Amino acid sequence: MKGILLVNLGSPDTPNPKDVKRYLGEFLMDERVIDVPLWARTLLVKGIILNTRPKASAKAYKKIWWDEGSPLIVLSERLQEKVQNKVDYPVALAMRYGSMTLKNGLQELVDKGCTEIKTIPLYPQFAMATTETIDVKIDELVAEHFPQVKITRTPAFYKREDYINALSASIGEVLNGLDYEHILFSYHGVPERHIRKSDVTNGNCKMDGKCCFKKGSPQHEFCYRHQCEITTINVAKKLGLKNGTYSTTFQSRLGFDPWLKPYTDRTIERMGKEGIKKMAIVTPAFVSDCLETLEEIAMEGEEIFHEVGGEEFTVIPCLNERDDFAQVLTNIIEEWAKTPENAMV
Repeated sequence: MKGILLVNLGSPDTPNPKDVKRYLGEFLMDERVIDVPLWARTLLVKGIILNTRPKASAKAYKKIWWDEGSPLIVLSERLQEKVQNKVDYPVALAMRYGSMTLKNGLQELVDKGCTEIKTIPLYPQFAMATTETIDVKIDELVAEHFPQVKITRTPAFYKREDYINALSASIGEVLNGLDYEHILFSYHGVPERHIRKSDVTNGNCKMDGKCCFKKGSPQHEFCYRHQCEITTINVAKKLGLKNGTYSTTFQSRLGFDPWLKPYTDRTIERMGKEGIKKMAIVTPAFVSDCLETLEEIAMEGEEIFHEVGGEEFTVIPCLNERDDFAQVLTNIIEEWAKTPENAMV
């Protein structure tokens, strides 16, 4: 029997510092999030970050917390329900970090009789710190606890036509009739070294802004920067955006190593100082609104823009539980189920 496991990032159980600290500890100790030797990661995370950051992060979470709970969890559950209503297979939801564990999600499907499970990380673009860490953890859990289960992974879906159509529609609905001068496509940032580590060509990636657009490069299958750039380009084409009215930026950097540029916060500040008065911003690396979109972008980003003279700052929601996005996931599931190797299962 087939089953589907949708996987998102995760969230603290509550916005209280104790729960936030527990969540941050699990998240930041992941070797694919902070990819330094264990001793250095332990010193950084447990010796410094967890002694300073949880209180500030808890305040940020409190700003965006809903009565129903964490926005990311609530929105993911709504999406799961919509997908479940569209397919005949059991659909479970799990998080990479936090109490909604991958093990519990797999166990839920196994308890329903599933022996073949398709995992769908809810990330349109591949990254070492998102999709890869999910795939690796799933493999570990299956080997240890569910050896009878066959796992099928889902490739990054950033260039699927139905996804681009859904993302473009969500943006177009806000931009239609909106008087704006520039739209930022802000993606979650990662260290530049993550891009190099994911380069299957072992050195073809030059981080020079050129190889991302070279057609047919094999590293593009696992290059986060390329996939972000192409997402922006495809949406811009779909919406008919004019050159110079949109750009790609990256947010949420940590530490002193170089991260993907240009940075979102500095771009917002620069454009405001240059006289841009009306800006729109969308965050296509996230499918569910969360701390990074609701607080970092919608609150901190707007504050930066207004401080430097900007007037109107329009934040476009993530895809969340939109019907067209639920249909994208449904299409992915149905295409998998119809492949020859699955047709008779």
